[in-house]
Amino acid sequence: MPNYRRARITGGTYFFTLVTYQRRAFFSELHNHDLLQDVLTEVGKTYPFKMDAWVVLPDHFHCIWTLPDGDSDYSKRWGLIKAKFSQRIMNTQGRSDEKVVLKPYRREAPIWQRRFWEHLIRDEEDYRRHVEYIHYNPVKHGFVQRVREWPYSSFHGFCQRGLYSLDWGFNDALIFTGNFGE
Repeated sequence: MPNYRRARITGGTYFFTLVTYQRRAFFSELHNHDLLQDVLTEVGKTYPFKMDAWVVLPDHFHCIWTLPDGDSDYSKRWGLIKAKFSQRIMNTQGRSDEKVVLKPYRREAPIWQRRFWEHLIRDEEDYRRHVEYIHYNPVKHGFVQRVREWPYSSFHGFCQRGLYSLDWGFNDALIFTGNFGE
């Protein structure tokens, strides 16, 4: 990966995938959902972004952000979000939690994989495909049979705005090709 370059477009819209360290199921605990939301809100006050779509699964989450005009630094935001979330996990659950064992050579809690997946959204069709991928993800992973059954997603807000019906994705033949960072 030495030649990999992240896309940096000011005011751009990006799809992200973040995965927990060794796919540990941190988000199977509801209070960690709340903690993540608190950290996202806190970082967003200092470094704004618009969360267009999102889904949180037990060991990873996907989202689409739109950054403000003149700003392309999503890496700073993710660094702060991951650091603040990790610190709060350490403070609330302690270092003795089996999911939070310090790496002795780095003195850090392995809560997140070191990197994250990012994709610059190119056009309306690309945006639609990624939003659908986000909302269908709990079905893809076998957590639910219908998208509407998964509460940790922006899907319900999309339904309230009339962008989806509650039965969206149930009988549809949704096929996703490409790399979504999983």
